[in-house]
Amino acid sequence: MVLASDYPFLDVMWTTFIIFALFIWLMLLFRVFADIFRRTDMGGGGKVLWCVFVICLPFLGVFVYLLSHGNDMAQRDVQRAQAQQQQFDDYVQTRAGSSDNVAAQIERAKGLLDSGAITQAEFDAIKAKALA
Repeated sequence: MVLASDYPFLDVMWTTFIIFALFIWLMLLFRVFADIFRRTDMGGGGKVLWCVFVICLPFLGVFVYLLSHGNDMAQRDVQRAQAQQQQFDDYVQTRAGSSDNVAAQIERAKGLLDSGAITQAEFDAIKAKALA
């Protein structure tokens, strides 16, 4: 218990607060760098200038970037999430294959068979592929 008397409770709380604040600031720093490098509306020179500003004056650079581009960061995140969701939905749709798609493929193949463009064996192959 000698250790506890050398480090009072308020010092423990202050140290905890400092570590927490450092963690939050590091998260903001990584978030700002990620946003800088993901931006498509900014050229390489602008990205370099923002990086130099954030590296040379870290606290000021991060806070100025958040003040000047905070809303844009949120909009880009929403757009990125919507694009990822749309890409996932498209992937699932192509992999799942709806019953309408299968029926349409078989109907088209039947039309080709009736017109004589394909043989019965080709129709059966198309039908088997659509149903698989």
